[in-house]
Amino acid sequence: MCGITGWIDWERDLSEEQQQLELMACTLRDRGPDREGYWLSPRAALAHRRLIVIDPIGGKQPMTFTQGDTTYALTYNGEIYNYRELREELRSRDHTFKTQSDTEVLLHAYLEWGEECVKHFNGIFAFAIWDEAKQSLFIARDHLGVKPLFYAQIGSSIIFGSEIKALLAHPLIKPILDDAGLAAIFVSLFMSGGGIFRDINELHPGWCATFTRERVNLRPYWQLISHPHTDDLETTAEHIRALLSDTVKRQLIADMPVVTLLSGGLDSSGVSSLAARNFAEEHRTLDTYAINYDNSEENFKGNAMRPSIDRPYVEQMASYLGTNHHDIVVSTNDLVENLLVPMRAHDRPKMGQIETSLYLLFKVIKQNATVALSGESADEVFGGYPWFHQERVINAPTFPWLAARMGGASDNQFLQPHASFLSADMTQRLHPRNRIRKLYQDALAEVPRLEGEGARDARMREIFYLNLTRFLPLLLDRKDRMSMATGLEVRVPFCDHRLVQYVWNIPWEMKSVDHIEKGILRRAFSGILPDEVRMRRKSAYPTSFDPAYTQAVRKWTLSIANDTNAPIRPFINLDFVSKLAKHEDEAVRGESAYFLFDYIIQANAWLQEYHVTVQ
Repeated sequence: MCGITGWIDWERDLSEEQQQLELMACTLRDRGPDREGYWLSPRAALAHRRLIVIDPIGGKQPMTFTQGDTTYALTYNGEIYNYRELREELRSRDHTFKTQSDTEVLLHAYLEWGEECVKHFNGIFAFAIWDEAKQSLFIARDHLGVKPLFYAQIGSSIIFGSEIKALLAHPLIKPILDDAGLAAIFVSLFMSGGGIFRDINELHPGWCATFTRERVNLRPYWQLISHPHTDDLETTAEHIRALLSDTVKRQLIADMPVVTLLSGGLDSSGVSSLAARNFAEEHRTLDTYAINYDNSEENFKGNAMRPSIDRPYVEQMASYLGTNHHDIVVSTNDLVENLLVPMRAHDRPKMGQIETSLYLLFKVIKQNATVALSGESADEVFGGYPWFHQERVINAPTFPWLAARMGGASDNQFLQPHASFLSADMTQRLHPRNRIRKLYQDALAEVPRLEGEGARDARMREIFYLNLTRFLPLLLDRKDRMSMATGLEVRVPFCDHRLVQYVWNIPWEMKSVDHIEKGILRRAFSGILPDEVRMRRKSAYPTSFDPAYTQAVRKWTLSIANDTNAPIRPFINLDFVSKLAKHEDEAVRGESAYFLFDYIIQANAWLQEYHVTVQ
C-alpha cells in the first residue's frame, strides 16, 4: 500500500513545482514510509509515497513508460492480485517486463487495453495515469472502494490524492464547509464518503474518470447485476468456499511478512483457517492477532450486538490451527491518549475508540509484519448484522443500522429518535430528517432490481444494497486509515468483487439457511472450522467496557461543553450534551452515548486543528 497525489494543469507549467508536490506527498508519509518519488512535466506532476510489499527494487514509482515520442506516467496505491496471470497474457501480446511488480503490469495493461484495463483487474487499488500524447489524466478506484481517492477540479487544475490532507496542502484548496459538508459531519454520521470540504470530491467505488482540457468523463466501470440464482444449496456453498480459497491464496502473495486478524468469529476464523492451510503447504506457521482491553472482561455485559466474549473462541481457533498467536491488550490510557488519531487520519471526526483500538492493534502488528488479512465485510456481503433479521428494522423506511439504533418503544429521553445533539440553528439549517430521508431514497433508486422478484426478496435486496454501498464504506475507510496510519497493509478477502457479485443474487432463504445469520457461509466453512466456532452467533467488533474510559470521555466532553471558546459550541445542543455527560446511570445513557462523546471530542479538535471555515 502507498499514498498517491498529483497536480494537473493545462495552463500552467508544472515542471518546476516539485517543492509544492513534496508538500502534498509529505502529508501521506505514514501511508508510504519506505520511499518517495516524483515525476514532473509541463502539464502533470505526480508523487508517490511507498510502502514496500512486492518487488522492493522494481516497484519504484511514479513509474513511466515511453513508446516512441509518447510517455505514460503512473502513480498507484494498492495490489493487483491477478497480476501474475495478467503479466503472462500481456507477454503473449508482445509486452516485455523489466520488474516483478504489479505496478508494471498495471501500466502495461493500460497500454494494451486503455481505459478498459480496469475491467481486467482483481484487487484493491486507486491509481492515476497521465497520458502525454492525449494530454489526459485517467483515475480509477477498486470495485468496492477498499482504497480511497479524492480529487478537486478548480479552474484549469486537477488535484488528487489518497487522502483529503494531500489536497488541503495545495494552496488552491481551502477547508471550507458548505451545507453538504456540514451535513456529512453532523447528520450522516453513520455513513461515509464525500470530500467534506468545498471543491473536494471522492471517486466512487467501481468508478473511473478521464480529465482532459475540454471535458470530464466520470463513469462506473463495475456495478452489481441482478439475475436469478440457479445453483442449488450444496453447489452454492461449494462455490463460495472455492472463491474464498482462491481469494485468500492470491492475497497471501507478498515479499514481506503476512499475518491474519483473528477474533474467534466466523469471518476472521475462516480467513485464518484458509491462510493457515496455505502456510502449512509451505511448512510455515501463520501468525494471528487478536485485540482485548484492560478491565473489560470483568465488566462485560452481553447485548444483541456483542452476545459473547471473544477470548475463549480465539484461543480455541489458535490451538485448532496451530498458529503463533498474539493477544494484544489495549490500555484505557492508550485509548484516551490516542482518541484524536482517527480524526487526523480521516481528516474528519470519526468512530472513536473502535478506530483508536484498531490503530493500537495495527501499530503492534507492524512491528512484525507488513500485511494482514481481515474478515471485514462478510457481514455486509452475507447478512450478518442483527438488523438483517429484525422485522421492525427491515420494514423501517430508513437505513437499517439507524433504525436498529433507535430501539423500540422507550421512555429513555436519550434514546428517543427526536432527541438531537445538534443546536437549534444547525437543525433549522440542515433539516437532518429530510436529509437522511433524501439519502435513503436516492440509495433505493440505485438498487438493481430483479424482474418478477417477490416483495420479501426485493426488500432484502434493498437491505443488502444499502449495507454494501452506504455502510460498508464506513468500515473500509476505518480499516484503511487506521492501518495506513501505521504503515500496515490490511487486505479484505470478502471484498473480492467476484464473491460479492455471486452472493448478491443468492436468495435470502439460502443465505440464512439453518435459521442462523450467514448460514450459507457457515455451510461453506464446514470441515475447516470447529463447530463451536463455525456456529458461534455474530458478535460485533469488541469495545472497552472499562468504566474508566467512560469517565474519561464524559469528563472531556463536559470540559468542551463548558469552554466558551470551544469551536463546536455553535453546532451542538449544549443542554442535551451536558445532561448526557453528567448522567451517572449507564443504563440511561446507553452505549450510543460513548460514540457521541468520542465524536464531539474529535469534531471539536478537528474544527480547531484544520482551521475549518463554515460558509
